[in-house]
Amino acid sequence: MTFSKQLFPLIFLLLFLFLFLFPLRHASNPSKCSSSFSRPLRCGPLEVPIRFPFCDHARFNLLCTNLNNTVLELPMSGTFFVQYIDYRKQEIYINDPENCLAKRLLTFNISGSHFSPRFDTLYTFLTCPNEVVLPSWYPSIPCLSNSTSSFFATSNFALAQSMLPSCQIVKRVYVPADSPFGETRFSSYLNQSLLLEWDSPNCRGCEIDYLRCGFKNKASLEVKCFGAKKSGHLSSAVVAVLICLSIIGAVTLFAACIAIRIHNSPRRRHWAVAAAAATVMQQPREVMATRGLDQSTIETYMTMELGESRRPPGTNGIVCPICLSEYASKEIVRFIPECDHCFHMKCIDVWLKIHGSCPLCRNSRA
Repeated sequence: MTFSKQLFPLIFLLLFLFLFLFPLRHASNPSKCSSSFSRPLRCGPLEVPIRFPFCDHARFNLLCTNLNNTVLELPMSGTFFVQYIDYRKQEIYINDPENCLAKRLLTFNISGSHFSPRFDTLYTFLTCPNEVVLPSWYPSIPCLSNSTSSFFATSNFALAQSMLPSCQIVKRVYVPADSPFGETRFSSYLNQSLLLEWDSPNCRGCEIDYLRCGFKNKASLEVKCFGAKKSGHLSSAVVAVLICLSIIGAVTLFAACIAIRIHNSPRRRHWAVAAAAATVMQQPREVMATRGLDQSTIETYMTMELGESRRPPGTNGIVCPICLSEYASKEIVRFIPECDHCFHMKCIDVWLKIHGSCPLCRNSRA
């Protein structure tokens, strides 16, 4: 009996080490995790497990710290917190541990890693004295500002130049972006993660079939899928999407039935005719005469592919007056023949279908 009482604390201690200390040690050393594990490593609040290529790959430096934070180490840019990993799309979302992503972007460099941005947007960083009054829709970057000056960033270089000499340009850098089009307020980067992608190793096919991905062997960089392919498997996300689509379909059908009843109502026809007549009578003649152009007419307007200088001929600047974004090399611009003003082809085509005249000077073929 005395021996059993002495043995019980020893057994309890061994169970404690096995159940608590060993998992913590494994979590702080993810380099040992393997694509063959039946239970992949999980780290802190990260929703998805850490698996290949973030395990067993020398160029994907992902760590799970003792504080259960998932950290990505970029060779030329330091460490970032990992917010989410999408293995199917091969995307990773990262953020700054000190909540000042704008500061990190000033020196951001992904050289030496397997990651790349989806798109690059050229941003101009400026510093302005606090006495300079800027529009309320153009917020400063709090983590870079101080009691005497404020930091700003914009992808609209013409806007940045208009702020000189009251403000000073600090740096112009390419910033990873989700979309190649349009002006993006830099303040949106303060509340979201940075999106990066990786193309190699390509495990998208394995992930779509719910299989594990890994190297064929230790001496090869080729990858293969592991495990049995699941047939007829529907994930919880797919089921949720199907339920949402069913609800949307039912609501749409109900709304369509109500719309048909209202449309066939004699009283509705009377109201519609009266409202249309009143609208036509109230419109000025010049508004009533304004019509858009058809696509065949628009296509007769001259287009041009921009070169490396990104500057159209004539007096046109390097910023599209419609979307306020800078032209890029090999982009297509279209000219208005009456005034030679030019715009992004996609921007001006939509405008001409509605208005039929130049957005700047209102010259029109009509």
